[in-house]
Amino acid sequence: MAHHFTQEIPAHLLMWQRVREYAVPPSMIETATARRAAGDWAGACAAARIDVDLDLRAVRDRHGTDVATRIRADLRRLAPDLLRWHMPRIAPDGRLRPGLTISLARYGRCGETPPHLVVRTPPAHADAGQRMSLDVWEGPANDRPANTPYLHPHPHPDRRFRLDLHRHLWDSGRSGELARRQGAPSAALLGWPHNSPWAVDSWAAEAELLLRAEGRSRGAFTVRLGARSRAVLELVAPDDSHAPTFRPLRETLPPQEVAVLPMLPEAAARVLPDLELLRAGLIAVGRLHPLVAPAVEGDGPGTVAGRAPEPGDPHRVECRGEVHRIALRDGVLSAVDHDPDQLRREELLVALGGPALPCLRAIDAVHRNPEALPAVRERLRHGDVTGALAVVEGLLGPGAVLRDGPLREELESAAVRRIDHGLFRAGLADVPAGPGEPRGGHASGARHTEAGHRPRLGRDTSLAVRRKRGSRGRPRTGQI
Repeated sequence: MAHHFTQEIPAHLLMWQRVREYAVPPSMIETATARRAAGDWAGACAAARIDVDLDLRAVRDRHGTDVATRIRADLRRLAPDLLRWHMPRIAPDGRLRPGLTISLARYGRCGETPPHLVVRTPPAHADAGQRMSLDVWEGPANDRPANTPYLHPHPHPDRRFRLDLHRHLWDSGRSGELARRQGAPSAALLGWPHNSPWAVDSWAAEAELLLRAEGRSRGAFTVRLGARSRAVLELVAPDDSHAPTFRPLRETLPPQEVAVLPMLPEAAARVLPDLELLRAGLIAVGRLHPLVAPAVEGDGPGTVAGRAPEPGDPHRVECRGEVHRIALRDGVLSAVDHDPDQLRREELLVALGGPALPCLRAIDAVHRNPEALPAVRERLRHGDVTGALAVVEGLLGPGAVLRDGPLREELESAAVRRIDHGLFRAGLADVPAGPGEPRGGHASGARHTEAGHRPRLGRDTSLAVRRKRGSRGRPRTGQI
């Protein structure tokens, strides 16, 4: 019996491979880069599907001209496509982590509540389109700004996912720092394996930046290793002339004190996913973001693992003992080796219940459930509607009429889910409440607390139920 040696690829790397393939398409990068180079930061954000909710005039009135000028300068340096590239994501499909408020920069001194430039992701029930939004957070009393009608579930900046200490992940002028701060796993420290995803070698330098931002020079900090696991470490150094190091904290602190210690951000605690993909041979340097590739070039192998070819339409079909061609003609997928009159007779025969030609059966199968359906589905999940329609048009032609089947259901379901995001942005969506709390997070949702209210449509709601609930038919009336 022949022995087959296979190397199992970790699930999180397969997820990041799909993210790099579909989440930030090259067309988005090109358009956002061109608009940013022209000085149009708002146009660059629009190209990267980022809504701008901040009002610089209101910021100037409340915090002064200096803060408004600094925010405007950061917006001009912002590379929104690079920010989307490095945003935290969730398994298994790699969509944006929902309901986050991430600090990009803060403008003030330690010890006060300075305004933050933040990026927000919508909650899970409104994440269709994978859009984000830019805003200015001005403190706990301003968790719901006056210029945004919607209520974000977590408006306070998250200390686990913060990028104000990692400007190289969104600032086009500082992206070159990635080569110095990308981090590499250490096999010796703490006894962890060589393929560990933790960037242990850079923890000391990153902890020094973290504590300095908190107004300290040395002290204890934590690293989140899991949902219920924290590493409590201490930053130390022999003297001021040596590089800082860290060690496990010698004393055991109560959970209340551990919870308030500075936490190393996720971007500093883990190895960059692009490095893991390169070293595993799952991506080529040329497929990385243009601002990322120069920093990680040379870290991966020379060859990339074999990649499944993109599915295409059936160009050859065996029909009545011959091999016939199927190709795009006049914007429609057609059987080119059949006479148009013959095709019309065969279609009439099928309408009357007769058997269809193999060529017509192949065309019908491509319309209903094509081999490219997984690629279309992945693009729709990541909000790339333009890319998904481009795949469909390249397969069926721009003049094709979709027939009932999985392909049409995916496109219709994506369109219906985007309505949920529009309702959330308009402040008309019902905010899901916690256990034991009434539904409706604000005044516009008060009417949903009435008894007998139908449950909100969720992500797992079938398309048939969505169509029934979204219909506008007249109600039935009793007969006299």
